[in-house]
Amino acid sequence: MKIPVSGFVIHSNDSNSEHSHELYLTSWDGRQLHTHHFAGVTSFNAGHDHQYAGMTEPAPSGVPHTHYYFTMTSFNDGHKHEIRGVTGPAIPLPGGGHYHQFHGVTTVNGSHPHSHRYSGNTSSS
Repeated sequence: MKIPVSGFVIHSNDSNSEHSHELYLTSWDGRQLHTHHFAGVTSFNAGHDHQYAGMTEPAPSGVPHTHYYFTMTSFNDGHKHEIRGVTGPAIPLPGGGHYHQFHGVTTVNGSHPHSHRYSGNTSSS
């Protein structure tokens, strides 16, 4: 079975012998896909907090949906944490478009093992 897909590839100029390409899908089986930016600051735990930013994975437009997300926090106090999860459902905006809420707990890390809470809203689309 063939599924029509469109998108674009970005070539990495990394000098490493193992290079990669990033594939960004813009449509899947005739449905337009979209992403959202997300960013914020974690809770203040163990004497510090972390900043984070990223982009959700693509999802179809015009239907009920959520987005997976993943990023790493800033390097603070000698370590960083992983953030990953699934956004809540789309929340419509009065003028059109929508956004998603997200929240969770980072991975445990640090010389004194701990985690941080995080939450926020994605950008609108």
